[in-house]
Amino acid sequence: MADESGLAVAKTEVVRLFPTFVWKTELKAEVYEPMNKTIKTKLCEATASLPALAPGEKWQTSQELHTLEEFSALTSYINASVKAIFDFLKITYESFFITGCWANISAKGVRHKTHTHPNNFLSGVYYVQVAKGANTITFEDPRPQTYIIAPAPTERSLENADSNIMSVKEGMLVVFPAWLPHSVDVNKSDQERISISFNVMFSSFGEKMSKPQWTGNVSVRPT
Repeated sequence: MADESGLAVAKTEVVRLFPTFVWKTELKAEVYEPMNKTIKTKLCEATASLPALAPGEKWQTSQELHTLEEFSALTSYINASVKAIFDFLKITYESFFITGCWANISAKGVRHKTHTHPNNFLSGVYYVQVAKGANTITFEDPRPQTYIIAPAPTERSLENADSNIMSVKEGMLVVFPAWLPHSVDVNKSDQERISISFNVMFSSFGEKMSKPQWTGNVSVRPT
């Protein structure tokens, strides 16, 4: 530790180990506005025969939106973002695919409890329609051991917070590790919140990547 004068210290450094990354991409208005219009038109068609959502109610579509033509532009942006993330992480892979993609349409009063997305590498959300009072996503600290001793902070910051509330907007794509616990606060607006959730996994995970990544030094095969 340094003394108050700092005369005994040659160098001080904060080493950030094992960070958790969340990637945000904001599309240009001329890109996302027509795309969102197409998406909302398709969702309106899908829900046309259903009674209007009452406060506290929500719809979640089936999980194959990425296979529909109306979502092809969004799928392209998701795939491009995922490739950039893999480059950033400097990991090897042969191919990946979207394992599921669905819409969340939430009326006033709806929230999504804390959850993860098992059996996937990445998950994400694209925001089609959000309003003030319905424009956040919350990420929880994934390290359970940090709650064992939790002194009160003098000031809230990323360094001492046990959760992070991220503001979002229409046309924003947020991608994060599928194991990262997250939730969505109550929709306090009078407008339906519309988002598109998705999961991404390596195509060859079961065939190749789930195998041990090391080689033993004793062979059991006859020579």
